[in-house]
Amino acid sequence: MERKRSCKLRQPPQKRASATAIRRSPYVLRSDAIITRSPQWHQRSFPSTPTHPTAPAPNPADSTALLRLGLSPWQVRAIYRYRAKGGIFRHKRDFARLYGLTVKQYRQLEPYIRISSDYQPAGDLFADNRYDAAAPRKRDAFRPAAATTADATANSPYQPAIRHKLLPGEQISINAADTTALQRVPGIGSYFARRIAQYRKRLGGYASVSQLREIDDFPEDALPYFQLSGKIKKLPINRLSLQQLKRHPYINYYQAKAICDYRRLHGPLHSLNDLKLLPDFSDADFRRLAPYLDFSEK
Repeated sequence: MERKRSCKLRQPPQKRASATAIRRSPYVLRSDAIITRSPQWHQRSFPSTPTHPTAPAPNPADSTALLRLGLSPWQVRAIYRYRAKGGIFRHKRDFARLYGLTVKQYRQLEPYIRISSDYQPAGDLFADNRYDAAAPRKRDAFRPAAATTADATANSPYQPAIRHKLLPGEQISINAADTTALQRVPGIGSYFARRIAQYRKRLGGYASVSQLREIDDFPEDALPYFQLSGKIKKLPINRLSLQQLKRHPYINYYQAKAICDYRRLHGPLHSLNDLKLLPDFSDADFRRLAPYLDFSEK
C-alpha cells in the first residue's frame, strides 16, 4: 500500500525588515494587524508632562528630578549651565525665563516649583527694620530699652544712623567724588554714580556741570548738587594716534582721521584756528573740545 504523501504548499519567505528601518519607522505592525504608534517613538518625539509630579527645587535639583518634570534634556543642560555660571533661581518668575520654555509648560510646572528662602538675599531678613514714617510704633519696637537716656545712648551699640543724602544747598565735587560719594546726591544711585564716573574717565574730567545731561536719562533735579573743582586731563592733539583720538567722546573716526591727515600734510596744529580749517568739525564741536585740547608738540 502506497503511503500517501501530504502536499503542503510552501509559503514564500517573508522579508524581515532591518533594525534600522524598524527604529526609524514610527509605526509597529503587531500580530493582530492593527497599526499603532510605537510608545518609544512617542516618548522620544513628544516629551510628556509628569503624571506624578514631585516638587523639586530648581536650584539643587539634579537632572533626574528635572527630567521628571517633563523638561527636555537640552533644557536641563541650559539649567546646569546657568547654575554653573553662578545663576540662582530666587523666584518662580526666574524659572519662567528658561530658554525654550513655553507658556503652556510653565503653567503646568508652576504649582510644582519650590524656591527655598535660603536663596533669597540676606538683606531681606532685616527688611522689617527699615524706617517707616507711617508706623512709628513699629520703628520704636527695635529701639533698645537701655537707650532711653543720653548716657545710655552713648554707651549703647545702637548708634543713630548717619545722614546719607545731601541737603538742598550742599554740593559735591563732580571731578573728585568717587561712586560712593556720588550716591549722596538725591536721585543718584549706584547706576548713575557708575555712569558719571565712567563718562568722567572718557572725557578726562568734566568742564561743565551741564555735561551730565549727555548721560542718558540723567535726572535734572540732581544738577544743583554738583560743583566744578580740580583739573581736567588735556588731549595732546599733536601726539595721539587715530585710535587714541577717536576714543574721546567728542571726536569720531572721521574727525580723528582728518586731524591725522592735516598733521601729515601741514605739520602740527598750533591753535583752535587750525582746527577750524577742517570741514569735519562744526561750531558746536569747537565749543565742546576747546577746554580739552592741548596743542603742545612735546
